[in-house]
Amino acid sequence: MILVTGYVDLDPRHAEAFRGDMEQMSPGRRVDSGCMFYSVTVADPVVGRMLVVELWGSQEALTAHLQSPKTSAFLHEWSGRMQGDVRIYDALTERSLLE
Repeated sequence: MILVTGYVDLDPRHAEAFRGDMEQMSPGRRVDSGCMFYSVTVADPVVGRMLVVELWGSQEALTAHLQSPKTSAFLHEWSGRMQGDVRIYDALTERSLLE
């Protein structure tokens, strides 16, 4: 399992447009994408900080998403208008938080 999470910073005036564009390319809308969870939310509207959280079934599924035309178009559109620190983690074990 692959976890992608981190922050993206941008001009606060563009936070809702960014979130909307992220949701439009969401692979979570397709059952066969390999994406188990995909969310972007405004973490701090004053400074324009967005929280990104994604959960993928495999590295191959994430790679396919990153190489897709929708993702390429999104990155081209927002390149130069965003910066941040989003990281990829390999999750090797899983357990219930509530047990």
